[in-house]
Amino acid sequence: MKNLIVYFSRAGENYCNGAIKVIQKGNTAVAAEFIRDAVGGDMFEIKTKKIYSDNYYKCIEQAKEEMQNGERPELQTYPGSVDGYDTVFLCYPNWFGTMPMAVYGFMERYDWSGKTIAALCTNEGSGMGASESALASVCKGAAILKGLSVHGSDAHSSGKKIAEWAKNAVKQ
Repeated sequence: MKNLIVYFSRAGENYCNGAIKVIQKGNTAVAAEFIRDAVGGDMFEIKTKKIYSDNYYKCIEQAKEEMQNGERPELQTYPGSVDGYDTVFLCYPNWFGTMPMAVYGFMERYDWSGKTIAALCTNEGSGMGASESALASVCKGAAILKGLSVHGSDAHSSGKKIAEWAKNAVKQ
């Protein structure tokens, strides 16, 4: 059984506990590393060719425009194939109640039939939003496990919770 840990994360200005705070490593990247440490696997970071602003408010405007226009930002790289993986951990922040458009674009690119997908969503109180149902519609033929919502500001201290969830996901 081989695991793939795919994540989209953003450093710079982030909304944390009601305030804007500059972080050096995105909360979702931290969570993805906890998964890797717990269950092993290959990591792939979703990076867009278009760079998002480090300014939080400008970034959310960019993200909002992408969502409203149904854009799928081009990525810097893509894995050649996902065929060799059984379980895919998909980690992303909640942007406007769902996955970032770059994550949609990544997921729409591959055939997920027969794979198990476990989603982890960082957020500041909005939970998974509609992202799990969106995954089910994008990833036809995949088994979508119950996702894990992680309060982004608490990502650094959520290692045990994330590890337990990841270990349970690979058992299913």
